[in-house]
Amino acid sequence: MLIVVICTPQNDCFHLIANAMHPDRHRKIRSLFDEYIEMYASRDDRLVTHFSENFSGYTGGGNFLVKDRDEWVSITRQDFSQVQGQIRIEMLDISMQDISDHVVVVTAFFHIHLPVPDHVLSHEVARLVLIFRLEGEDWKIVHSGISIPYHLVQDGEVYPLKQLQERNRALEALVEERTKALHESEALYRLLTEDAMDVLWKTDCNFCITYISPADERLRGYKPDEVIGHHVFDLFTEEGIAIVTEAIRKRQSAEQDGTELGFLTFEAPHRCKDGRLKWGEVFSKPERDALGRITGYHGITREITERKQMQDEVRELAFYDSLTNLPNRRLLNDRLRQALAASSRSGCYGALMFVDLDDFKPLNDRHGHAVGDLLLIEAADRLSKCVREMDTVARFGGDEFVVMLSMLNTDKARSTLQAEVVAEKIRRALSGTYLLEIKRAGQADTTVEHQCSASIGVVLFVDDEASQDDILKWADQAMYQAKEAGRNAIRFYQADGQH
Repeated sequence: MLIVVICTPQNDCFHLIANAMHPDRHRKIRSLFDEYIEMYASRDDRLVTHFSENFSGYTGGGNFLVKDRDEWVSITRQDFSQVQGQIRIEMLDISMQDISDHVVVVTAFFHIHLPVPDHVLSHEVARLVLIFRLEGEDWKIVHSGISIPYHLVQDGEVYPLKQLQERNRALEALVEERTKALHESEALYRLLTEDAMDVLWKTDCNFCITYISPADERLRGYKPDEVIGHHVFDLFTEEGIAIVTEAIRKRQSAEQDGTELGFLTFEAPHRCKDGRLKWGEVFSKPERDALGRITGYHGITREITERKQMQDEVRELAFYDSLTNLPNRRLLNDRLRQALAASSRSGCYGALMFVDLDDFKPLNDRHGHAVGDLLLIEAADRLSKCVREMDTVARFGGDEFVVMLSMLNTDKARSTLQAEVVAEKIRRALSGTYLLEIKRAGQADTTVEHQCSASIGVVLFVDDEASQDDILKWADQAMYQAKEAGRNAIRFYQADGQH
C-alpha cells in the first residue's frame, strides 16, 4: 500500500518525499521542476525547451502514448490555446526517486484551478510524473505523464471544458438530493467515495479492512463483501506483503520511540481476482483516540501499473542496449565498479575482455545496416552463452562488445588460465558461420551467409590496483594487439607492454 499526504489549503502544509539524492542534484531537479510548473501555469511557450529530443508522454485528456517530441509540442500549444488565462497549481505532494545518477523521476500531486467559474476539476487530485535524464550537461524531460481522474474530455480538448459546467450542475444537484436523505456521517462518507477513481479504504487497529470503496471492484475485481473483514495482506502478492510488513515495522518502531509519522507512502503489487497483478500507490494515515492511541487506519490507493511499466522502460533505456538487450556502457561501468569492490574484499581476480568483430564493415556495406543488426544480435546471443550467469556481457558500441568475468581465483596464474579458456570459447563461438535471414514485406525471405571472426583483448584486475578507465583502456590496447597479429586472435595485456 502507498500513502500520500493530502493537505488542505487551510492548513497550508506541504510534504516532500525524497530518497537519498546528491544535494546538488536534488536542488537542480527541484529547481527545474518548479520552473516547469511555473511556465505551465503561466502558459509560457518556452517550457517546450525542457523536452528531450527522445521524448514520450501520456496526455491528461488521452489514453495513448505520444512518442514524437513535435507532436507533444503541438499538444502543449493546443493546451495553451484552449486555456489562455493563468492556471493556478495547488501543490499537494511531491516525491523524487533516483533511477540512476543520470535519471530522476519526479512525481507530484496537485489540484488544477482553471480560470473558469466551475470548480469540479479543481476538486480532483491530478498526478504528474516527469522523468528527467542528464543529456550532456543539461537535464531534459524524457517522459511526461499527467493523470486526471476525469473522463469527459471531447475530441480536440485537453481539459473537459465543454461538459464541465453541465457535469458540475448535475453533481451539485445529486449531492443536494442525497444529502437530504442521509443523516449518518458514515453513509455520507460512502456516498462521496462511490464514484472516486482511486480506492478509499479503512481498517481497524489490527489491519482488518472495515470499509473499501467500489473502485476496488473496478480495479481488482473483488466485491466489497469479499474484502471487508479480511486482513490487508489479502490485497497483496507475496512481494507486496513484504513491502507492507516493512511499512508497518517502520511505523511501529517510530511509535515506540515516541515519534508519530503521520502519513506513510509506499508502492506495492496487488492481487486481482482474475490472476493479474496491478501496482498500487498507497497513502495511509493512522486514526487516533483522544489519548493518541492508534485505533485504525485510513487511506487512498491509486493504480500506477503504467507508471511502473514506464519506470522499467526508462531503466531499459538508461542501462540496456536497445538492439541486443545487453547492458550498455553505463551499466557496464557500474558492474565493473562493483566487481572491483568485491575483488577488494575477496582478493579474487577478475578479467575484462574487449571483443571487436572482424570483417563487420563489409557486411554492412554490401547488405545494409539491417543485416548488420542481425549479425550483432546473433553475436550477442553467442557471447551470452559463453559465460556464467554472474558474468557480464555488454555492448560497448558499434561492433564492439565487452565481457567481464568476476570472482575468478586468488591466484593470478589460475585466473589467467580461466580467462584464457573463456576467451578461446568466445573466439570459436564468434567465428562460426552466420546465417542471417532477411524478411522484406511483399518479397520472399532470403538468407545471407557470412563468415566472421573476433579480435579479443584481455586484462586481469584485482583489488584497487587500477581505475575503471585504466582497465578499459588496457583491454582495448590488447584488442588492437590482437588485430595487428592478424585478427581472429587473443592477446593479454601486461604492464611491461608484452602481450
